[in-house]
Amino acid sequence: MANLGQIFSAEVHGAEKLQDVTVRQASTAPLLVFMALVAILVGLFKFPPLLDYANHYARMWLLAGGINEAPFPGIYAIEWSRTFTNVGIDLLARFIGPVIGASLLARVLLFLAIVLPPLGAIALHRRLFGGSYYWQIGMLYFAWCATLIGGFINFQIGLGLALLFATLDHRLQSGSAVRLFLWRVAVSLLLTVVHIFSVGFFLAVVCGLEFSWRFDVLISRPAMLRLSRRLAAAMIACLLPPTMLALTAAALPGSQVEDILAVWNDSPVLQIFNLLSATWTYVAFVDAMFLVSILFVCSRAIAAKNIRVHAGLVVTGACLLALSILSPLHAFGTGWISWRFPIMAALVGMVTICPFQKIDRRQAMVLFLVLNITVFGRTLWIGYNWWRGQPDVASVEKVLEAVPSGVAILPLQHEPAFDDIKPDQRHYAFNQDTFRHLPTLAVPLAHAFVPTLFSAQGKQPLAVLPSWSDRSVPEGNLFSTGVLSCPGLMAEATSFTPYLVDWRSKFDFILVVNADVVDQNVGEVMPAGTRLVQDAGFARLYAIDRDAPPTPGAVPASCPDSFHW
Repeated sequence: MANLGQIFSAEVHGAEKLQDVTVRQASTAPLLVFMALVAILVGLFKFPPLLDYANHYARMWLLAGGINEAPFPGIYAIEWSRTFTNVGIDLLARFIGPVIGASLLARVLLFLAIVLPPLGAIALHRRLFGGSYYWQIGMLYFAWCATLIGGFINFQIGLGLALLFATLDHRLQSGSAVRLFLWRVAVSLLLTVVHIFSVGFFLAVVCGLEFSWRFDVLISRPAMLRLSRRLAAAMIACLLPPTMLALTAAALPGSQVEDILAVWNDSPVLQIFNLLSATWTYVAFVDAMFLVSILFVCSRAIAAKNIRVHAGLVVTGACLLALSILSPLHAFGTGWISWRFPIMAALVGMVTICPFQKIDRRQAMVLFLVLNITVFGRTLWIGYNWWRGQPDVASVEKVLEAVPSGVAILPLQHEPAFDDIKPDQRHYAFNQDTFRHLPTLAVPLAHAFVPTLFSAQGKQPLAVLPSWSDRSVPEGNLFSTGVLSCPGLMAEATSFTPYLVDWRSKFDFILVVNADVVDQNVGEVMPAGTRLVQDAGFARLYAIDRDAPPTPGAVPASCPDSFHW
């Protein structure tokens, strides 16, 4: 067998026949197998370790009819006027959830969040390059990324829809300008409702497609003027719906915060981490190991000069990459803003090129095997981590069995030191936890109140009634148990989490997750007046004695003055 250098070569050896040079590259079968494997994973694991997913599930359960069950009519209200975007899954929960149930709907939406982005990329690639190629198998690698592990369901679905609509848009670009304009207005309206970022992504891809295959347009004045007119029309059509909705909206995303509160990727290391979010899942080394084969295929194709490139999408990818670098990590109460652009750039980058369009049988065999091993090896790795996360979910479900209906639960965690974080499914991107929102399962499973259910004005239609607003936040974090015992931590936390003020009078139980590790602030210490009700390993449930006398002098010696953030 020839070595890899010979196999990944543009040259055709004399002994090879013509049909060996034009091997048909069928990628549909691996795509269908991938979709079946994802469906199996989603079916097997109801609550996989995806950061926001449990919180979305709890809100969808309420929207699907759970809000009518006691005690929730006195806690929550549904107000669709609160937001005009980021409500794709909320609308489906409201109108389809009562028919098929929140559990099935959540699984379907998670399946779509995983498969739609690479499916959209594959559809656009086939449209541009005229058919099926093995390179399209490699696009399935990017089904798994930091935004997916973060549980950004609306965002992920929006990415996939944007690429699918861009595929149809490319077909319409040679037709009526009026029809194309109206089509783009309609698509932009739909994508705005799903997620505001997907509108920008659709516009970016459409502009790249309008730019066309070559850079020759830049040296021709008539061509430049024609391109400018078409780009202007595309921008107007795509920006008109979100602009009109924003001008007439009762609230904009992030309107609940009083300041920008921007956090920037302000060092080279942070920028590298930011860009790698396009590939990050649970263990960065494993993600990088699987990425090597994708990069190897690209490098060999470039070396062999057996690659085609779409010039317009190169510009789009470069712009998305620039946005990745220039955007804040957090701002206006929205987290991981800059992490959204690297996955966009990666998907566009995969569509931009077509390596090894013409290959012989040996090249085809090696390319097919390399990409399939990469994609399915990584998918099985994800499945393994999901399987490892199920005991944690079972632990939360176990302690919730001891929770009576109608109570209020204060969620906390044992916060590990950075050096103690293990490379497993409980964290991704080195130190971001995936279990933060598991306590919100108390809403559908125990009919209990949790203060961290997503209810941000401008983002979700779910509103907390005024009588409960002092013990809730629109977008909550999970604090260390040390916040209850350490004055410095309490003072810092209550500045943006007011429900911790006088917490004994507001909550009935404390649910501690990640309880089988040692908290870096106070270890196993819990404040006086709390009684252990259930210890299920990962999760512990404590009852709060509201009549317990205060103990101002009982401060653990290990208490820090501030959080280790």
